[in-house]
Amino acid sequence: MSNSNTYVVSEKASKIIFSRLADYVMLTKLRLSLVVVFSSVLGYLIVAGGSVDFVKLLTLAIGGFLVTAAANALNQVLEKDFDILMTRTSNRPIATGRMKSSEGVMFAGLSCLVGITLLASFNPITALLGMISLITYAFVYTPLKRYSTLAVAVGAIPGALPVMIGATAFEGSITVLAVSLFVIQFLWQFPHFWSIGFVGQDDYRKAGYKLLPEINGEIDRNLGLSAVFYAIIILPVVAFVYYNAEASLSSTLIVLVLSLLYVGLSYNFHKKFDRTSALKLMFFSFFYLPFVLISYWLI
Repeated sequence: MSNSNTYVVSEKASKIIFSRLADYVMLTKLRLSLVVVFSSVLGYLIVAGGSVDFVKLLTLAIGGFLVTAAANALNQVLEKDFDILMTRTSNRPIATGRMKSSEGVMFAGLSCLVGITLLASFNPITALLGMISLITYAFVYTPLKRYSTLAVAVGAIPGALPVMIGATAFEGSITVLAVSLFVIQFLWQFPHFWSIGFVGQDDYRKAGYKLLPEINGEIDRNLGLSAVFYAIIILPVVAFVYYNAEASLSSTLIVLVLSLLYVGLSYNFHKKFDRTSALKLMFFSFFYLPFVLISYWLI
């Protein structure tokens, strides 16, 4: 075979490989999975203090990523007929047919098996929480969001479990601090998700998702008030963490300021109830949680 033909074959092979890698990046929702791993790692670091075992930390990160990737793959298998209807998800590999559902299920199964095994190397509680997170997300939240707005609350459970998984990986038990971090992340998700849902409401309607409460075909204005309510509840949890000697005064003050800003932006969303106020709340929510967790870890 001539050099030119070899080059053409090599170029085609490279394109196929990169295309498949890109599909798996979408299948695992790589950025979302990395955010989940980030909160889990920070949960571990917060409770570990200066006693960090970096081999265990890496094991936690890999195990958490694989379990999250499995849940995301199953989500896309179950929602392939609806993903194709939304602009945001229409190019996903299973929705478009570039990848078979069987391949997605096989990937999810292998990822789950390896991921849960790695989490089990810490203790049974960590593995159990990882399994609960996957099952709740893939098999409860995913189908429920086509029928009830309750799906948001259900989805907030696997959304908040990673930080507890990180904490239990170090502690070996579910402590008060682990529960407190879980509650903060659980409550944070309501204003976060509702602002995203408000901005992307047209896409959700195309797929028939009932994630936002509606009255006569319009989003219920009480949604903004609910966002304020959940943001406010974070404040006593922050105080609780401080008074139980689990956080320093400096970190508590930083988290309180961030939380008050979160309340303020939620209130602004409630008052104006428009795309601009929803976007402001949405973008701040992206920074709120990592800054809170980093503050508890470093300060």
